[in-house]
Amino acid sequence: MATRVPGRAATATVDGGGAVTGWSVAAERLTGFGAGQVLGRPAVELLAGRAPISLLRAVVRREPFSGMVRLCRSEEEPVSVELGVVPVRTARGEPAWVLSALPLQPLSQPSPGGAAASTTAVAGAGTEAGAASSEERARRRLALLSEAGLRIGSTLEVERTAQELADVAVEGFADFVGVDLLDSVFGGGPPSNAGLVFYRVAQRSVLPGSPESVIALGAGDVIVPDSPMARVLASGRPLRTDYHDPEIRSWLTQEPERERLAKEFGIHSSLLVPLTARGTTLGVAIFLRHRSPEPFDEDDLLLATELTARAALSVDNARQYTQQRDTALALQRSLLPSRTPRQAAVEVAFRYLPAGGREGVGGDWFDVIPLSGARVALVVGDVVGHGVPASAAMGRLRTAVRTLADIDMPPDELLTHLDDLVLRVDLDELPEGGTAWAGSSVGATCLYAVYDPVTRSCAMARAGHPGPALVGPDGAVTFPELPAGPPLGLGGLPFEAVELEVPEGSVLALYTDGLLRASELRGDPGLGLDRLGSALAASADSLEGLCDQVLSATLGPDAPTDDVALLLARTLALPARDVADWPLRHDPSEVARARKLATAKLTDWGLEEASFVTELVVSELITNAVRYGRPPIGFRLIRDGGVLICEVSDGSSTAPHLRRARTEDEGGRGLLLVAQLCRNWGTRHTPRGKTIWAEQEL
Repeated sequence: MATRVPGRAATATVDGGGAVTGWSVAAERLTGFGAGQVLGRPAVELLAGRAPISLLRAVVRREPFSGMVRLCRSEEEPVSVELGVVPVRTARGEPAWVLSALPLQPLSQPSPGGAAASTTAVAGAGTEAGAASSEERARRRLALLSEAGLRIGSTLEVERTAQELADVAVEGFADFVGVDLLDSVFGGGPPSNAGLVFYRVAQRSVLPGSPESVIALGAGDVIVPDSPMARVLASGRPLRTDYHDPEIRSWLTQEPERERLAKEFGIHSSLLVPLTARGTTLGVAIFLRHRSPEPFDEDDLLLATELTARAALSVDNARQYTQQRDTALALQRSLLPSRTPRQAAVEVAFRYLPAGGREGVGGDWFDVIPLSGARVALVVGDVVGHGVPASAAMGRLRTAVRTLADIDMPPDELLTHLDDLVLRVDLDELPEGGTAWAGSSVGATCLYAVYDPVTRSCAMARAGHPGPALVGPDGAVTFPELPAGPPLGLGGLPFEAVELEVPEGSVLALYTDGLLRASELRGDPGLGLDRLGSALAASADSLEGLCDQVLSATLGPDAPTDDVALLLARTLALPARDVADWPLRHDPSEVARARKLATAKLTDWGLEEASFVTELVVSELITNAVRYGRPPIGFRLIRDGGVLICEVSDGSSTAPHLRRARTEDEGGRGLLLVAQLCRNWGTRHTPRGKTIWAEQEL
């Protein structure tokens, strides 16, 4: 039994025990509960905490209601309670509702014992007190748009930006918001005939957990071509729908899950707005109402369009930034070594962490380059700037360093040539009619070190780069003093190299300034070096573990604000038994003696099968040194794992080169023979002359 109230009234009947006995259609729309879910259940249990039920409970119990009410009661007339203003969530924000409650007359029913039993029923009704004025609505709309301007687009993350749209819109506008982006936004293929593929990147509801959502957050969904979402994307215009519309009901019959949830939660109105920015369609935003009884109107559609347009531009910015960052990161990772080459001089471990902020990927790099004579070059560098240009500049510099290292330049000379290269690149990139200036558009720093496992020495030079850390075999950490040198690209300033004695088992730590940047941002520039030294001094199971230990100590749990490159190298030493060194006189007779020395040493090493080739190589190299070089002449054999290295040094700086001998020529074929018999050969210059070397595979 229910009391009819004029207008859009929500009515219900509640018996004396507080159980619902009647439920109108308007009440179903107001609360979202269907009659089948409500009848027979305690009203307080259904809507605990809402003012209407508290009012009904007061009436049932014949108690005064504490709140904005006027109570009129007497023994002869029914109780009448009028509630002044009750805030109820609707589409306009919080419009007022007027509630009245009337208890029905007690009904006398015979009891099993013959006595009359009394049951009390109460009828409750809710009517809208009046829509907000046009000024109030305009004020709320401007407030929502202002809030959206402050909160949407706070980051350059696609998912975060979409979630900000959903969060803002649910607070005072819609009961549910879902943001679906097309598969093509994430690099997927074009739409197929089967339908459009969406991914739910954000959603928010007035209900915990968004139970009315058909798609789970992060999941994909295929939209059929005749769906409202497909129509919106095809037309590029927003769409307002009524779930009682026959066309919408026909579509829902093709989507059983959507139809079930729409009925279960009382979804009655929706807005579908395409996310379009810079002529590109990114997806669609879905606004639903089910708790708010008012359907969306044309003003709501305009508001949703403005909100979505703001969000779409931010989403597109985030999408383009993400694509550029991914491209730069892929380029940089393709240029960085994924594994270090085989060499016997050092054991290495490395880490590279891209920046986590808006700046994007930078131009940090590192490298491990095998050199002749079992030596190895260790490199770290940092290009100024971020993004694809910085990664491309890093690739050019890394290639240049490898090329210069291949001709065995000392560290200071290598940095000088690298500085010239950066200056030439700057000149090439000047606009037509432009003039060069003291600053570099590329701008980079670099540290180059060469470690020799035979002499256990390391020569280093740096160009404006942070100096290395050295951990001795006893665990003591030092920071060797190196001349700073100017950054690459300034030109005209010298670089200086320093040679250090590095005991076997020491660890060299080379890094970029991003490793120390977190501490500098905290206002203590020296704190980074202190933390680095403490982390390096602490014991670790391996170099890999030491890398993680250093990053944890210097960066903490936060993502780095700048790129970080870290290279750790534990120095090894070739055993004395694997190196044989002899001085030779500047006399042709020494060629035969050198052959005998080499054969004897190979026999001692158990490498007799390599004697024939080695004798040919030794004869050619020493003959050239005696004929074209200057004293002193030295001869050295190195056994480095599966490689036999033959080195002949002299005091001349003239380097030999291959040439094509003519048929009648008596000489000119020696180096060609060496090149055919060995896997590699070359020349490196030293302060006292040059060394010609040749490597054989054993």
